[in-house]
Amino acid sequence: MSVKVEDIMVKDVVCATVPGSRDDVLAILKSERVSGVPVVKDGRLVGIVTRTDLLKHPEEEQLALIMTRDPVTISPESDIADAAKVILAENIRRLPVVTDDALMGIVTVADLIGAIADMGLKDPIEDLVRPDLVAVWDETPLPVVMEILRLSNREASPVLNSKKKLVGIITERDLLGVSEIEDSVEKSDMSAASDEDAWAWEGMRDTMNLYYGVSRIKLPEVPVKEVMIKDVITAFRRSEISDCAKKMRRNRIDQIPVVTTHNKLAGLLLDRDLIRVLIK
Repeated sequence: MSVKVEDIMVKDVVCATVPGSRDDVLAILKSERVSGVPVVKDGRLVGIVTRTDLLKHPEEEQLALIMTRDPVTISPESDIADAAKVILAENIRRLPVVTDDALMGIVTVADLIGAIADMGLKDPIEDLVRPDLVAVWDETPLPVVMEILRLSNREASPVLNSKKKLVGIITERDLLGVSEIEDSVEKSDMSAASDEDAWAWEGMRDTMNLYYGVSRIKLPEVPVKEVMIKDVITAFRRSEISDCAKKMRRNRIDQIPVVTTHNKLAGLLLDRDLIRVLIK
């Protein structure tokens, strides 16, 4: 049975409007606890604006000059496989859903993961697991962990102890949570929003990477084991696709370390890789 975008999209979408200002967008991001919103004018989609857009244009006040114009979109009647193709091809995590330029909703990687969770797919994840992950030692200082993530262009890293056993995972969100932003209060507030909203699961990734580039994050000189997530959700190579999707949806995570029966790290399953099953 085919699943349409309209079946899984978020319909009650918070929007910004033009004409509008930087302060208007910042207020929405903070009050709604989201990391980006579509921009409409007279009911029609004209752009999308994120925290990253605000940070890239720190001196600009007009929303029309800050937002990304003419964002890629999809129709509500499209199959979710088409949505997965666009999201992967455009390297994005949220996709506005429109009919005749009118915004109908938004579909995200998290929504696609939710659909996969309900499909009962029994095939193993082994062909989707990334072997080229970057792990860190649990005694590694946080500033070094941040630099490792930046250099490897990763959003998260499994943490190993001296016996090479998986003992945790550290993400950009965790680092941001214990960091001091060496910048204005306005920018600090923008980066501090959480991801409890149904379509903002992907969160702070772009903001964090931008802060890396301008060296505005100051982290305490403590080992990663003091900050990492210790109750790690894991999977095996033979774990079923839909079961892993359920774990991601239930725990609101976008990556799962894959381990052996002896708890040795074997790879990493990312939500973006998991949605590839929709287009096979």
